[in-house]
Amino acid sequence: MESQVRGGTRWKRFAVVMVPSVAATAAIGVALAQGALAASFSVSGQDFKVHADKLVGYDFTQYGAIDTGKGLDGKDQAHPVAVSAFDHANITNMCQSVVTPIPFLGKNVTLKLTAGDKGTDVTAKNLYIDVANLDAKTADFEDMDIGVAAGSAKMKPKADEKTNPFGFAQQADKATLTDVHQTAWATTAGTFSLSNLHMELNWGDGPKYECY
Repeated sequence: MESQVRGGTRWKRFAVVMVPSVAATAAIGVALAQGALAASFSVSGQDFKVHADKLVGYDFTQYGAIDTGKGLDGKDQAHPVAVSAFDHANITNMCQSVVTPIPFLGKNVTLKLTAGDKGTDVTAKNLYIDVANLDAKTADFEDMDIGVAAGSAKMKPKADEKTNPFGFAQQADKATLTDVHQTAWATTAGTFSLSNLHMELNWGDGPKYECY
């Protein structure tokens, strides 16, 4: 996950012709694998799963926002999210997956991307993740400040975001999360560098094909 504010995940598309979102994603995936690239990904009104063994982010800010966009049914949708923003971050063993229904076949296709699992972390700068749900085994924050205004936080909301600049936010100099499982609607980064990128498409869904 971009709904109105940022893109969600890139590898999501299956259908070359049948599901247009697929080919575009694959192309972006290849470009990212070849080096740092400005990246803004969205998944056409769908949420997607993200797992990481470890995420270490700096100048962390979190605040509330609303993501809006067209759903798979073509209708406008709005999704409340908690935006997690980092000036820069290192991600160990990252996985992203999204399930795309193919109505005329009555089947689902799962697109799954992995990177940073061979000793070199995924790195990102100016990273924003629009989170709907988050679980982590541990979460450690350094020099945390709770209750700041979103507009005055270290990482400020983007200008086109549907958020209250005076609303509640929290920030920390450093955030370290382990065994992260989350669902998100959008992800944006100024640059994303992925090592050992792998992308695959499979008929079906569930833990066998998704990140979890």
